[in-house]
Amino acid sequence: MRRLRFLSLSLALASLAAVAAYAMEGLPKSPPVPANNPTTAAKVELGKQLFFDPRLSLTGTVSCNSCHNVMEAGEDDRPVATGVEGKKGARSAPTVWNAAFLSVQFWDGRAPSLEEQAKGPMVNPVEMGMADHEAVIRRIAAIPGYQKEFREVFGSTNPIDIEHVAMAIAAYERTLVTPNSAFDRYMAGDKTALSAQAVRGMNLAQSVGCTSCHNGPVFAGPAMAEGRGFFMKFPTVGGTEYATKYELTLDPGRYSVTKVEADRNTWRVAQWRNVAVTAPYFHNGCVPTLDEAVRVMGKTQLGRDLKPGEVDDLVAFLGSLTGEFPRQTMPRLPSMPGRSAVD
Repeated sequence: MRRLRFLSLSLALASLAAVAAYAMEGLPKSPPVPANNPTTAAKVELGKQLFFDPRLSLTGTVSCNSCHNVMEAGEDDRPVATGVEGKKGARSAPTVWNAAFLSVQFWDGRAPSLEEQAKGPMVNPVEMGMADHEAVIRRIAAIPGYQKEFREVFGSTNPIDIEHVAMAIAAYERTLVTPNSAFDRYMAGDKTALSAQAVRGMNLAQSVGCTSCHNGPVFAGPAMAEGRGFFMKFPTVGGTEYATKYELTLDPGRYSVTKVEADRNTWRVAQWRNVAVTAPYFHNGCVPTLDEAVRVMGKTQLGRDLKPGEVDDLVAFLGSLTGEFPRQTMPRLPSMPGRSAVD
């Protein structure tokens, strides 16, 4: 009997150790790249131009970078995104930094890849406002510089189409990786990289259950095949003061995509990478500060009223996940000689 108990205890401890090791991962040097969209320098440069080009929007005023500002933290610092003609979206713009490590895109996971995600905002009436993808292609194809670049990247047969536009943008986005955070250095063996407070926060995140969802390379769940999402109910604990104060259940989340009742208020788990610099928080951008977001998560997801010291420790750990942002330079966009590209 003692031997059986010892064996059971050993197996349990081994299992916990495996979970802990799995939950805390350093950031890989590069994200997965699909076989049908290999990365090349020319494609990345073309995608960067398209990412910054407001002519992909109806009014010529909104680019991908307008809501996902890579000159800063990859989002727009606003509760919800602002599109053409000042129209307000319903959700906060998630950061594009490290998004290439996610297996599905958007808060509700409706896009199975970066390529599919890139297509959506162009024809969203609130975001970039183009009537359809054909309108996008007509505008791009009318610009001589883009004609030349698309031929060089994708060949001479129908080089400018929406698939190639999305592939180029996605190729650029796969370069948006923030390595070498204090946490990554710690995991690589530099035990001085984290403060004692951050280490306490790291251990607390594991012990109270945060990393049951926030694990994997970007702390958004385990690495999964492209198109297969990792989703969680939010809030899981009903009737809290936070759910009411911040209107956390008004948006049905993934239910709006699947129409499956079990998916109501279910979301793709948000990444923790650079979370300290990507306020405001949650799908509706309702929480302005990280310490308050930690308290909200403790109560609504774990049913726990975190003590002030625990909140401070968790915030210190989350701050250690801010990586190094590779320098971005504004691209030179191809001109439209003699007339405006925007009707």
